[in-house]
Amino acid sequence: MADAEALLEPLIPALRRFAWALVRDHDAADDLVQDTLERALQRWGQRRPDGDLRAWLFTILRNLHVSALRQRQRRGPHVGIDDAAAPSVAARQDAGLEMQDMLAALDQLPEEQKSLLLLVGVEDLSYDDAAKVMGVPAGTVMSRLSRGRQRLRSILETGRTTLLRRVK
Repeated sequence: MADAEALLEPLIPALRRFAWALVRDHDAADDLVQDTLERALQRWGQRRPDGDLRAWLFTILRNLHVSALRQRQRRGPHVGIDDAAAPSVAARQDAGLEMQDMLAALDQLPEEQKSLLLLVGVEDLSYDDAAKVMGVPAGTVMSRLSRGRQRLRSILETGRTTLLRRVK
């Protein structure tokens, strides 16, 4: 178990970044990373010794996230009794506004494209590693990534998603 801890510890910051990018809440991201590490330690004997540990952990994290999304969709939105609207202050820095626009545009993408953009663009996984995480062929990764980048660019330029094209 000591070797597991030594191998897992350096990967925690990357897992936290990916988890935060998926859920946009530091507490929820930390919970997701903890669940990922628990699952990895429980199934440590089931992993392939010659396999990529980073890709295996990202796969676990993504699968836990998707499962939680599906569970939330079945249950409906959670509204707390004592929830009060927190006062919001708009960012004055252009970088902050651009980041908000980017995150909002990223949220408009389908989950497969969003995950791939985060894995390849933020976590710097190769196409092959991303394909392992997503459980699809490398060619599918490349096409989804291309469509995701194109759609993200379109959303950022126009401010809206284009699902249908006008035919004349």
